[in-house]
Amino acid sequence: MENDPPTATVTDAPVVFPRVGYSILSFLMFINTVFSVFNNGLVIAVMLRNASLLQPMNVLILSLAVSDLMIALCGSLVATVTNYQGSYFIGHAACVFQGFSVNYFGLVSLCTLTLLAFERYNLVCRPKAAFRLSMRRSLQGLLFVWVFCLFWAVAPLLGWSSYGPEGVQTSCSLAWEERSWSNYSYLILYTLLCFIAPVAIIIYCYFHVLKSLRKLNRSLELQGGHSRKSENDHAVTMVLAMITAFFVCWLPYTALSVVVVVDPELRIPPLIATLPMYFAKTSPVYNPIIYFFSNKQRLLAPCQGHGVENEVENGVVGGRMKRGG
Repeated sequence: MENDPPTATVTDAPVVFPRVGYSILSFLMFINTVFSVFNNGLVIAVMLRNASLLQPMNVLILSLAVSDLMIALCGSLVATVTNYQGSYFIGHAACVFQGFSVNYFGLVSLCTLTLLAFERYNLVCRPKAAFRLSMRRSLQGLLFVWVFCLFWAVAPLLGWSSYGPEGVQTSCSLAWEERSWSNYSYLILYTLLCFIAPVAIIIYCYFHVLKSLRKLNRSLELQGGHSRKSENDHAVTMVLAMITAFFVCWLPYTALSVVVVVDPELRIPPLIATLPMYFAKTSPVYNPIIYFFSNKQRLLAPCQGHGVENEVENGVVGGRMKRGG
């Protein structure tokens, strides 16, 4: 009808950022994409070519590598091209697909990190618990993670919230700026269950892992076990690296989510709204290094021709966590 207002599309979005700013973002996303694809692709290739590496804990890391690779391909790669162009020029359907993909695989990565933290907590702090990590248990946990995250990623496609351009209008995600009770109700539950809850679980688990490792180190010092203490020092360092990388990548995004939920009328500047999303997109670079390549047992196992069963039974993070005695 002639009197109907024109419908805006992602290609109609006004330029909200200087040209040089888009160029910088494009370059950073290009570097991020290259390292993310290489690191995670290598993890996947090494694991699939060496069946001995497919142990229960490593299956979780393989799942993490797959979801991180998809974040790079669906998020960082697209952001490289659109930032180079200076606008989201590939259309509304691509915007919705990117928003869905990045949301889904981002949540899968975050929840897999939570699952890894929980299993390491059980391994270090509750080694004699009734349940032990097994392949069946790992696969059940991953099935829950992928289905749980799929629900929250599909909901906006069905009308509960929506996907659209974010920040400087060169990438797409959840419509954080949409002002409606439907969107607000989704964001409240999404923030609580998909961000705050995982963050709380990770903090709790790694706090107790660090506490147990430091207690073990004091015991080893008294026994004169310098070699074992050195390995446990490495484990402590890697746990701290996990925590630091997690917060650098995800805390800004979580903080933005909380701010939007607490004050839905707050208008956030485009650049401030964009940065947390870009920090989250860097996680696929760090995760393979921290969770896979830092582990000598995983890297040497293919050359030595044997598995890493001992790493699953005794290991935690980069080195093997050994108990005194």
